Amino acid sequence: MRPLRIAAFGFRSFPPRAGSAGADKFAMELLPRLARRGHEVVAYNRRYPDMDEAAPEVARVDGVDVRTFSTVRKAGFDTLVHSAKVTYDIIRHDRAEIVHIQNGGNSIFAAVLRLFGKKTFLSQDGIDWQRDKWPWYAKTWLWLSALLTARVHNKVIFDNVFAREEFEKRFNKTFDFIPFGADVAYDKASEIVLERLGLAPGEYFLFVGRFIPDKGLHWLKAAFERLETNKKLVLVGGSPNPSDYESQIRDTQDERIRFTGFLYGAEVHALMRNAYAYVQPSAIEGLSPVILEAAYLGAPIICSDIPQNVYGMADCATYFENRSEDSLYEQLRWALDEPEALAQRAAAGAKRVATTFSWDSVVEQHITLFAEGDAKAAAGQASRLSGESPGAGVS
Repeated sequence: MRPLRIAAFGFRSFPPRAGSAGADKFAMELLPRLARRGHEVVAYNRRYPDMDEAAPEVARVDGVDVRTFSTVRKAGFDTLVHSAKVTYDIIRHDRAEIVHIQNGGNSIFAAVLRLFGKKTFLSQDGIDWQRDKWPWYAKTWLWLSALLTARVHNKVIFDNVFAREEFEKRFNKTFDFIPFGADVAYDKASEIVLERLGLAPGEYFLFVGRFIPDKGLHWLKAAFERLETNKKLVLVGGSPNPSDYESQIRDTQDERIRFTGFLYGAEVHALMRNAYAYVQPSAIEGLSPVILEAAYLGAPIICSDIPQNVYGMADCATYFENRSEDSLYEQLRWALDEPEALAQRAAAGAKRVATTFSWDSVVEQHITLFAEGDAKAAAGQASRLSGESPGAGVS
């Protein structure tokens, strides 16, 4: 296979920084692995108005060329402004032939890129317009964008079968499925983070993510405050933009609840491995890479019973009824009362994730799709140049 020139956008930051989310984590796992396989990869960062203007506009991270463009801070519009600049840059300077995009709201830019001969591949992790974090106008935009998502790209790739099924029923088309990987290298030295935060192994519940309504932290906070236990609740992350919701979550008199701010990489892995249990109260998710990583590292998983979580963990997690504070409380109480049963589920979960979800497999499947689209486009171009019918062309 010849080396491919790949550009990627739709995430906030590469590598992840404060305010980053699952899309940033996904990019950090996928793009360097593509580069290590000999492909030329460009990642597009966002710079917000309150960020360090001295940060380089072009850098190289783990074999990936990183280009940074400024955008606005307003939620929803920051993506549109940034993606418009990225689209112009890719076309104006011919940065790539393959464009990997995250966020279905960017499909309008894929339409422009296709007009200029680029092959576009979209990673869609869920039904975006159903997420509570978006205002009404953003939900409307995402719902309308799905019409383009289904038709304009060379391939649309889902990380969970449930979102894919909804799109396939709605648009009567077949889409691709590639789940996230979970295998991570563990750095024992990173466990110093526990000492820094004043935590003891096995003496805390853990959550990692953004403080947005979709993640269900209001149910977790309320349920935990009802528990009679000396264990702590450690909440890693925050809101990407200042919000009333984050203020609501931080407003507690319970000294057992600890807020660490944003942490990434090895430190998060250390917190996962040493947690009494990892708790994911999300009302809406794709296939959660955080759950998979926590399970891979041996943490017992307590999560909502949405289909995506059940798909990922099968019978190896402890489930509570989605959106139910009372049900979450009961499962937290059960976890405290039944440590041996909880540990057995953790062991089963670690084995399941290690054998089912691999980042190397994820990368190979993406390369196969990229190369297939590239080969079809090349064949179509050759046919047109020879005056023959190009046949089916690009899907």
